[in-house]
Amino acid sequence: MGDLRRSISVIFISLLFSKSVKSIHKIKVKVLRKDGSRYSLLDVVAVEEPLEIRLSVQGFTLRVATTMRTPGHDKELALGFLWSEGVIRDIDSVQSVKRSLDPRIEVSENVIVVELSSGTQVDWSRLNRKVDVQSSCGICGRQSLQSLRNLEINRPKGAIWPSDLSLGTFSKKLSSSQEMFRKTGGVHASGLFDYDGNLICLREDVGRHNALDKVVGWSLNHKNTPTEDMILLVSGRISFELVQKALLVGIPNLVGIGAPSSLAIELAQEFDMTLLGFQRECSVNVYSGDWRIGKS
Repeated sequence: MGDLRRSISVIFISLLFSKSVKSIHKIKVKVLRKDGSRYSLLDVVAVEEPLEIRLSVQGFTLRVATTMRTPGHDKELALGFLWSEGVIRDIDSVQSVKRSLDPRIEVSENVIVVELSSGTQVDWSRLNRKVDVQSSCGICGRQSLQSLRNLEINRPKGAIWPSDLSLGTFSKKLSSSQEMFRKTGGVHASGLFDYDGNLICLREDVGRHNALDKVVGWSLNHKNTPTEDMILLVSGRISFELVQKALLVGIPNLVGIGAPSSLAIELAQEFDMTLLGFQRECSVNVYSGDWRIGKS
């Protein structure tokens, strides 16, 4: 077991300080058929590599998290992660988001530094626990309902949906726009729609929480784009963490192709978010906030 851990650690570090920024990778695979025949082909797979996120304030720089992600939109991911974890609460305090230029190491495409203005208050207590993040589940179990309440989140606003709004159209548009999934079949997606059905932002990643953090980061970078009348559609199940991230950026509507967890439902109900699951062409399950749906 010790040798395995050391080997994994070596691979992890070598990937962290590599310069690869590709989101997909081609690999030769063997295909075995039911009749016993076999052949080789080039398969396209989603890249999964670590991204180290550092926070710099008043000349002090700290590694706050390392997440396994698909390269691409890394600056959005870093910004969205810090916001959705409650570490930073004022977007105007962010001076820069850039690749690391640390002279002590080789310039890495897998290290992002978020620099805050002098005097910015940072809730370091939210980072005093586990900071290594798996692509499958984010910082699993780190948050709780009480710690989220401590952030004093405002209930999302959000108007009643237009009577002609069609979620079936939303899911079709999300599916047809997932270029990386079409090539690999191995990534999640988060798409932000307005009430007119326009796909405003789409991000894909091997981690569902990463895909959403990238959308959050995009939203923070586009402060003039209000989130009050937006619908967030995610390609898989809905966890507590996804509801949390959407709430922290003010998104009032969250729809999943899959099922929500019990804690996700509890959180959505407490903050009056409209939460829908099992979205299909002709039906959807409503778990919270049905008043926004109206007659659509």
